[in-house]
Amino acid sequence: MTRNISRLLLKDIAASIGLAPEVADRVAFRGNDRLPSCFPVTQLAAATIGAACRAVADLLEADGLSLPVAVDHRLASLWFRFSIRPQGWTLPAAWDAIAGDYRARDGWIKLHTNAAHHKRAALAVLGCSATREMVAEAVAGWTSDALEQEIVTAGGCAARLRGRAAWESHPQGRAVSREPLILCDMGSSGNDRRWRPDRDRPLAGLCVLDLTRILAGPVATRFLAGWGAQVLRIDPPGWEEPVMAPDVTPGKRCARLDLQDPGDRATFERLLSRADILVHGYRADALDHLGYDADARQVIRPGLVDVSLDAYGHSGPWARRRGFDSLVQFSSGIAANGMTWRGSEAPVSLPVQALDHATGYLMAAAAMRGVAARRRGERTTQFRLSLARTAELLFAYEGDYGGDAPGDAGFGDFSGVQETTAWGPALRLRPPATIGDIAMHWASPAVPLGSGRAEWTD
Repeated sequence: MTRNISRLLLKDIAASIGLAPEVADRVAFRGNDRLPSCFPVTQLAAATIGAACRAVADLLEADGLSLPVAVDHRLASLWFRFSIRPQGWTLPAAWDAIAGDYRARDGWIKLHTNAAHHKRAALAVLGCSATREMVAEAVAGWTSDALEQEIVTAGGCAARLRGRAAWESHPQGRAVSREPLILCDMGSSGNDRRWRPDRDRPLAGLCVLDLTRILAGPVATRFLAGWGAQVLRIDPPGWEEPVMAPDVTPGKRCARLDLQDPGDRATFERLLSRADILVHGYRADALDHLGYDADARQVIRPGLVDVSLDAYGHSGPWARRRGFDSLVQFSSGIAANGMTWRGSEAPVSLPVQALDHATGYLMAAAAMRGVAARRRGERTTQFRLSLARTAELLFAYEGDYGGDAPGDAGFGDFSGVQETTAWGPALRLRPPATIGDIAMHWASPAVPLGSGRAEWTD
């Protein structure tokens, strides 16, 4: 059953990115491990990883090299958690002390306060100090709808718990249901027949400019780096991701630019002019406000493969709303359906941040389709994805996927080579998939954000 659902999901994904449906039969799925949920979380992991790998394999096939793709369900599940295990040091706590689920007067609400400015916004609305007890007391005096709106208006991040029917009838839910899984917009014409994939490092020679934050975008660019692309991540001054950086920066270089500064803007434009792929995950209008809308990006780099992400979709009243995986789960009915499935009095979210990880691999697959189109001399495309639309894949196959959960990663799940990260030695999970006899590997260890120079290496 596990492998059948993975294959069905892969067929749905293939149709959205222009892969022939039969490619689902050219990906081998191994093992029957599954994360416990009322949704096919492990199968989604395997299908999205398989789609991204198949898109890489198709680049090789266009050059006459046909290689099979194989995905391991257990490793796919583990990669949807953390890929790194520190040796002799520890990662910071994954969540801020007051982040989480609270009872409002009429239901549940989730507060996302990992970013300092989001935390300040929530506390300003609640008018309380930063302890769980004080926040819980303050939240209890609000209706969930009113508190959600006030926090969002204040620049924070929150989501009230909605059932599936409520989301389907909500204006944003209706808008998302009408969007394709991967929205493709035609861009400028491109011709890149000079670049050819390498047999052992298929994406070597491609330059990827990474303007992403937690978590889907960094997963996408980690995947591209794992197959040999040169990935340069750019963050603004002061932005940090202490929990995720060790997990998502192997194979990348990380620098900082302030796009309000004229000198840094000039540097950014030089970098963009040489990029093959741009991956960005800021709010939909963020680059527009900086003077770098989609048309401007194509002027700077004609033929750019442009891949973007947002939380709640590209149309509808919430198209520019701040959001994260855990909030979309609350909004879309996932956490409410999990609550019913488990018979719980509290919301039950997915066992992993599956919307983030799955969307990251879909972004990588879309980028590869853009590269393939450019090699054929076709007009390249802008690809747009959202966490909310990825969530719809899960509802198509909702059921009982309890039991047989993969345990914690064991020694055999990790690569035999220790990674010397900037924080200390670590083990990295074995890649969850292979293309023929090759697998992802990263040419350099994980590094802190802003630790490098804003330049391409060749």
